[in-house]
Amino acid sequence: MKKKQDGFTIIEIFISLAIGLALLAGVLSLFVAMRTTSSETTSAGELQENGRFAMTLITDDLLRQNFWGDLSGNITVAGLVLSPDPSNVSGDCVGGGINNSSFPGPVGAFRTLWGVTVLNSSVMGGCIKNAKIGSDLLQLKRAISHPFSDPLPPLAPLTIADLPNNRYYIKSNANSAAIFAGNAFEIPKVNIGRVWEYQHHIYYVRVDTHGSNNIPILMQGRLQNAASAIFFDIMVEGIERLYFMYGVDTTNDGSVNAYISAKNMTTGYWDSNNNIRIVAVKVYILVRDLLPDSKYINNNVYQLGDTRFEAKGDNFRRLLFSSTVALKNARINSW
Repeated sequence: MKKKQDGFTIIEIFISLAIGLALLAGVLSLFVAMRTTSSETTSAGELQENGRFAMTLITDDLLRQNFWGDLSGNITVAGLVLSPDPSNVSGDCVGGGINNSSFPGPVGAFRTLWGVTVLNSSVMGGCIKNAKIGSDLLQLKRAISHPFSDPLPPLAPLTIADLPNNRYYIKSNANSAAIFAGNAFEIPKVNIGRVWEYQHHIYYVRVDTHGSNNIPILMQGRLQNAASAIFFDIMVEGIERLYFMYGVDTTNDGSVNAYISAKNMTTGYWDSNNNIRIVAVKVYILVRDLLPDSKYINNNVYQLGDTRFEAKGDNFRRLLFSSTVALKNARINSW
């Protein structure tokens, strides 16, 4: 006798399908959630990395601003035995004031620190033509803190051939200094002096267009001995805004009496003297995702010192970094 075989009923099939669909929906939901979390984590990591790198770059430079090797006190053209004539430096970037080229001039206080809030994309006499309006520009000068020679003396005398000819250098002792180009005939004679690289750095934000996306970029300008004195290079992508507050000491006691934004700084503050000096800088860096996320809406308000930035419902994640840098060389008249 043939045995009867029973199959699934239509109800059992529908129940199985319903259970399968529920399980599939759960798996898909978990996959989407994990992907979203992974994307947010990656974005947060990139914001942290870019912001920290930019902050380290700028704060390290500020910490060494106005450092001139072994020379004590401020640098002036009168105190130099040799220095390039700023009016003869081709392609230089000149900031605000009457003495704000890469090298000190004979008139006015030499500005080794200066900044401005960008109101026009062309700044510093047209040296920069693509600055982001609303962001700050920072200009500083210093010696790079790695000497080429030791005054004790080195095992072999340092010659001009030992120095890259596409840079400028400062040879200094406690009382005198000389600034010279790497293609000079010889290193200037400064008794018991060491040779350091002389630098003029500029930081600003520009915006590059890639397809339909605008990418903000932190730029750094560096002094070089070439046809164009300042060479600009990309440092970090995603830096949307720089903002600086300058801590001024108006009572000559070494402490900050007020923090002032670049737009409110006056000539007396920039041209520091024995009674007024810039002794600290507050640094604000606003970092932004490179690409928008249609699933994210940003309505946050970011406070940068005495100003603020409103996201106004766009699709970019942002992170604000801030730090206060004490200018160690601002109060030193001798080592």
